[in-house]
Amino acid sequence: MATDPLTHFDADCRAVMVDVSGKVDTSRVAVASGTISMSAATLALVKNRAAAKGDVIGVAEIAGIMGAKKTSDLIPLCHPLPLSNVQVSINIDDEKQCINVTSTTKTLGKTGVEMEALTAVSVTLLTLYDMLKASDKSMVISDIKLNTKTGGKSGDWARDDASS
Repeated sequence: MATDPLTHFDADCRAVMVDVSGKVDTSRVAVASGTISMSAATLALVKNRAAAKGDVIGVAEIAGIMGAKKTSDLIPLCHPLPLSNVQVSINIDDEKQCINVTSTTKTLGKTGVEMEALTAVSVTLLTLYDMLKASDKSMVISDIKLNTKTGGKSGDWARDDASS
């Protein structure tokens, strides 16, 4: 459990954007993931490319990339970052009746890209839900999490559970 002080508050407990001007640019990478569970019939629509709204996977991947690029517009105290790469990967799991989404974000900068990776996953999952809700409103989005991050003053970090 982290014991560092929260960096988005000043001495008077007012919200502030962290001053990163004194930091050195470093290569930073973050990987996040999440899942959307659905009925077998809805999963079959995705697999067979038969969803009424078209290429569900292609649209969701593009939406995730766009989401990562808009993170600082959505999260009030996030710094706008020059992303050098955003990848969104969508994998169908027939056995668990779900779609797993993974995002990798990269930058060379003064602050990390964890929020961008998490936003990419979230927007991808929400897009999948939106495009499939006519078939299955009971879908469940879950397990959105940061898996790894590299670079920066705090160094590398990896989730230590087997589900990352």
